[in-house]
Amino acid sequence: MNASKAILEMLKHYEVEHVFGLPGETTLPLYKEWLDYPEIKHVMARDERSAAFMADGYAKFSNKPGICEAPSVGSTHVLPGVAEAYKGSLPMIMITSDIPLHLEKRNMLTGLDQTSMFSGITKETFTVTNPVQIPDTFRRAFRVATTGKPGPVHIRLPYDVLQADAEYSELYAQKDFARYPGHRPVAQTDKIIEALKLLGEAERPVIVCGQGALYSQAWDEVIMLAELFAAPVGTTINGKGSMPERHPLSLGVIGARGGTSLSNKVLCEADVVFFIGSSTDSAGTDNWTVPPMDGSAKIIHLDISESEVGNSYRTEVVLLGDAKATLQWMLELAEEKKRDFNELPRVKQLSEMKKKHDDYVADLMKTNEHPIHPVRFIKELDEALPEYRCLVMDVGTSAIYTSTFYKVPEAGRSMAYNFAMGSLGYALPTSIGASFACPNSCIAALVGDGSFGLAAAELETAARVGHNNNIIVVNNGSFGWIRAEWKLSYGDEYVDFATNFRDVNYVKIAEGFGLKAFSVSKPEDLAPVLHQAFNDPEPTFTELVLQPEDKLVPPVPTWIRKAEKQGIRYVK
Repeated sequence: MNASKAILEMLKHYEVEHVFGLPGETTLPLYKEWLDYPEIKHVMARDERSAAFMADGYAKFSNKPGICEAPSVGSTHVLPGVAEAYKGSLPMIMITSDIPLHLEKRNMLTGLDQTSMFSGITKETFTVTNPVQIPDTFRRAFRVATTGKPGPVHIRLPYDVLQADAEYSELYAQKDFARYPGHRPVAQTDKIIEALKLLGEAERPVIVCGQGALYSQAWDEVIMLAELFAAPVGTTINGKGSMPERHPLSLGVIGARGGTSLSNKVLCEADVVFFIGSSTDSAGTDNWTVPPMDGSAKIIHLDISESEVGNSYRTEVVLLGDAKATLQWMLELAEEKKRDFNELPRVKQLSEMKKKHDDYVADLMKTNEHPIHPVRFIKELDEALPEYRCLVMDVGTSAIYTSTFYKVPEAGRSMAYNFAMGSLGYALPTSIGASFACPNSCIAALVGDGSFGLAAAELETAARVGHNNNIIVVNNGSFGWIRAEWKLSYGDEYVDFATNFRDVNYVKIAEGFGLKAFSVSKPEDLAPVLHQAFNDPEPTFTELVLQPEDKLVPPVPTWIRKAEKQGIRYVK
């Protein structure tokens, strides 16, 4: 069998339905055989970085590893997406073609040492030098990507190998690893009992869920555990969705990206903190001050990764295992307590605090300020979105206001952020991947105008593939996040340095790519435009003019402290 056909047979056995990439000369032998495999849809991107981000979106919303491919010349372009997947523990298989390896040192066009380039940002990188390696290599790739701490795997396929023939006796898949988590190890029982004892003795326990809780699909168990111990639940920005945010015990997002004074205060006052699937990174802990590293809270940490569990905080109990499987066993071992947690004084106090903050937010949502107040936009966005929805956000305004003020109605994966690396150019292509994972959902992609510049060509991809994908570009005419950092940390004289764009007609750009396009600068136009866009089965584009970060400081704890001292408006 031809090697390229063997690769497609392996993808077929692993029930791969979508591969994101774009053509190059070194990959043509694979593409030639692809025509015989219509069940594996190739989604052509306009940039290799975008193909990796499309695979990111597909993986997050499908619970299957994202598959992307690139030719040798594009292998350098995929690095931002692969690095995000690596730091964000996202299961991805990155396939690159290459020149014949014996020509690499003779300076053949597009050849370079891909193995060295990918080795620092993947769980493993493989180079196939003989076509008979293909079945074993792909089985190992799926197994490695979906088990333990998930992550990207790289497979390098030289052009001459792709064309070679070989006999294959083992073209089969290990179906356990076609989805993630591939397997679910459970933490030690004695350690679980220690954790239960701490939670049972705690007066102010708090649970913090990171993205690992979403990867493990552990939200049902998180809710049951929270109710059992009357423990409020906060999430990191990447873990948003691990707890329904209308639940009485939900704190919303905590930390530096989406955390409020209320949620961070409750966490800092905890006597026991139970981290679930959290890397305890700088964003989720506001540089390790939420909770404080020198505080008195006892820490329990459950994580699949031996490198992350107990990594940042002095930890009383380490639970090394899958979140869902370990929490299920924890709930079985726990002594059931029949009580109404809503009647407990601490929960009542939390409810009163949340109501006070909700009243503050409700006033902001009514404002008719021009340009549009970001919190007013969140209200209109929530009300316009249909029941089945997926949101994808760029870093900056899009991420901060949705993480803080948009309340996830049900637990589960309905939002995607990239706060592992935080690369620009993320939301637009990621939304395309999400639209293939959730074809019956309305997709809303909130894109910064700075980020848009890195991925604008994918408007053509969005128009070509269709789906109810709605791209909303937040136009503040600058790298707004950097302007705000300049202003708050260095003063007004710096804000215009390397930040500003000239005026851009975004509507014409979108229309030129074949999209139905709108522009909204008045709050009264938000509802009709968003309803029209979200109810259109075809992709749409909306330019949205919001108040910029340097004029209205978003809810970032360190920024708010500076804004208070400098007398600048802020949202808390």
